[in-house]
Amino acid sequence: MAFAASLAELQAEASCPICLDYLRDPVTIACGHNFCSSCIHQRWKDLQGTFPCPVCLYHCPDRSLERNTQLCYMTEIFQQIPTSGSQRKMQEEIPLCGKHHEVLTLFCETSLELLCPQCKGSLDPPDQPLIPIEEAAASQRGMLKRHIGTLTNSLESDETVYKKQVANTWEVKRKMEKWREELDYECNELKFLLERERDEIDNDLPIEENDVEEKLIENGKQISYHMFRLNILLSEIEEKCLQTGLGLLTGIESIHNSYGNIETPAVFSYELKRSCCLPPHYLGLHKMIRTFQVDLTLDPETAHPSLIILRDRKSVIYRTSFGFHNPQALTSYPAVLSSEGFDAGRHFWVVNIGGTGKWSLGVCKDSFPRNTLSPSSPSNGCWTHTFGPSSIGQGKIGVFLDYELGEVSFYNLKTCSLLYGVTATFTGKLMPYFSIASSEPLTTSIIRV
Repeated sequence: MAFAASLAELQAEASCPICLDYLRDPVTIACGHNFCSSCIHQRWKDLQGTFPCPVCLYHCPDRSLERNTQLCYMTEIFQQIPTSGSQRKMQEEIPLCGKHHEVLTLFCETSLELLCPQCKGSLDPPDQPLIPIEEAAASQRGMLKRHIGTLTNSLESDETVYKKQVANTWEVKRKMEKWREELDYECNELKFLLERERDEIDNDLPIEENDVEEKLIENGKQISYHMFRLNILLSEIEEKCLQTGLGLLTGIESIHNSYGNIETPAVFSYELKRSCCLPPHYLGLHKMIRTFQVDLTLDPETAHPSLIILRDRKSVIYRTSFGFHNPQALTSYPAVLSSEGFDAGRHFWVVNIGGTGKWSLGVCKDSFPRNTLSPSSPSNGCWTHTFGPSSIGQGKIGVFLDYELGEVSFYNLKTCSLLYGVTATFTGKLMPYFSIASSEPLTTSIIRV
């Protein structure tokens, strides 16, 4: 008995895990497992980058194969060892049909059952497809291997989502800390208005933080458990693929049922809602931006020759040398108009200023004289305001046009305060106006907030 068992173990070691036959021209891969040279080449035929071991799934870095000469000799010797009938019986027990006590030689693809020849006459319905065990094993093995690929991809996807949810937990903490810092800054700027509100806001933030954090952690646990189940099923299928035809087909239905019942848990997504009970005029500015902000682009045809319009048509830079003169360009001051104009409604746009020079923002009529040296003023249809380092320095300026009310307002978005406002009666189309009022280094960009 001990000899027969040892002989069976030696047979397994001398067999290829892919074709399950004796090793032919055996080679060893990076993880140490041995395969027929032709089998492993066929398995890796269409792969790129990394090459997984069919047994342990270790990712080999390349196709390097080392011929195992000693194992080749051992396999040849083992094939010459005579095997007695009793030993063959111990190596492979042939199961019999429980109803007819005959050898199981057929497989039903509909019911996924092993059958003997006599079972064929008692099928219901009688026209169920029956195929030989060898053919069925090859078909089912191919199906299981496809399951392995699907499960592996699903597991990798779940691992990515799990890591992202773990990272999201820390992201929530980071955002909360950032918002606390912003809240402290706002409270210092508006201390006389916010002393009664600060404690209430600071108490609400941890509640929202804990709630989102708990949901992320719980969702992470669900994904982790799902990954655990996938790993178990993956191991069962891999183990089943290494068995002989009869062993592979025995109990195959339960594996198909488990695979078919896999249900990936839903991924919890969150959106933190910032709620601050700030004064109405403060919240009103943010609401104006969200409601009325427009996306503007600069019109190169109207650009003064000393201005460079960047490719995105969102930014303009001042230069000292003059370029080609366009008849439609503004020549009175280094300025440029937007491609978009407005003859009704409310509109908000934001300009980011970088540099040390002065600049002017506002609106002007589409009929504003462009080829004269007339300065921009309400008398010739241009309503602007000039800013510079002495006013707010670098930062974001918001411009709000209320056409029907006849107002143009300028806001410092850093302090959320009104800087300046002009009133007039508007007629015709108004074009957003951008001017660099000095030769100091300066960049003006239209942005969205």
